[in-house]
Amino acid sequence: MLFSEQHHELRRTVRAFVENEINPHVDSWEEQGQFPAQRLFKKLGELGLLGITKPEAYGGMALDYSYEVVFAEALGAALCGGVPLAIGVQTNMATPALAQFGSDELRRQFLTPALAGDMVAAIAVSEPDAGSDVANISTTAKKDGDDYIINGSKMWITNATQADYFCVLANTGDEPRHANKSLIIVPANTPGVSVAGKLTKLGMRSSDTAPIFFDNVRVPQRYRIGEEGKGFIYQMQQFQEERLFGTAMALSQLETCISATIDYTRERQAFGQPLLHNQSIYFGLAEMQAECEALRALIYRATEAYVSGENVTKLASMAKLKVGRLSRTIPDQCLQYWGGMGYVEESIINRFYRDCRVIPIGGGADEVMIEIIAKQLSIHPSNSGG
Repeated sequence: MLFSEQHHELRRTVRAFVENEINPHVDSWEEQGQFPAQRLFKKLGELGLLGITKPEAYGGMALDYSYEVVFAEALGAALCGGVPLAIGVQTNMATPALAQFGSDELRRQFLTPALAGDMVAAIAVSEPDAGSDVANISTTAKKDGDDYIINGSKMWITNATQADYFCVLANTGDEPRHANKSLIIVPANTPGVSVAGKLTKLGMRSSDTAPIFFDNVRVPQRYRIGEEGKGFIYQMQQFQEERLFGTAMALSQLETCISATIDYTRERQAFGQPLLHNQSIYFGLAEMQAECEALRALIYRATEAYVSGENVTKLASMAKLKVGRLSRTIPDQCLQYWGGMGYVEESIINRFYRDCRVIPIGGGADEVMIEIIAKQLSIHPSNSGG
């Protein structure tokens, strides 16, 4: 993928933002269990960073997706996973379908303020019994006059306690489960919407995550994104951007693990020499970086195909699978090189060890990615038609 000066300028802008507005505050935000989303998103919105690929008519830059990937990589330089994750929810999980399929009225009411940083958005798809199996959700939205009445619950919702609205996937009909769903915008202050307390998580501690409950929540049918019954399709398309963005962001976090470990093992003395002089360590670090470069090539290839209008389900799933695998092995191996210092929470490798563990789970578990890849290769049993 060839980068223009515009790409490089975007990268510099994001890196400066991370260095000045995020990293100095990470330790405090991690301790508090959340970061000030409204304040930080407003600063991002003023720089235009929340609407890189979104239509200009609603405050976006209307650039192609290669710029979003550059944004994700640069954002991944943050010294935690939680804040970049929350930003990615705003830009690549809760708003792509709204930007592409929402009515003009709906986009002006919810997309424009999200791009400006005046509203915090969250995607509400997962449920206690429907995480990776999206088609199995049970939340319902039943018609009542010109409204929907929504009942159900959502689980593991990022940005939940600070969100101004949720992009909710709900069953709106009795058709087969892949054709009975719709995406609906639900303002957080609507009567009947309740957000439970923040979940205590292994990692991603600066990102607030909580369950949401809908008890006879009434919203206008005009808050539906696109056509009724197309929600599953819209969400699958939305997943492609989520996975490309998340993979590019996580790649930078893995490289931070490697670079921080190189610095530590170069300075740490053992048996009269730097730890880095042990062949097992410098061999291991060299191989880790090689794996990251291979992943970067796959991400860039998928991005080029996506920009060209191709279906990148297979490539994006492969990239998501690969980053999930590396997110288990690289932080773990790096922590081993840190020894006892890696086991205490004050070390950066400890934080990334915890934060990266969710990558093979969120946005589609590794096992789901393998199922998708097998179907794309026509080697899955379902391809036989039997």
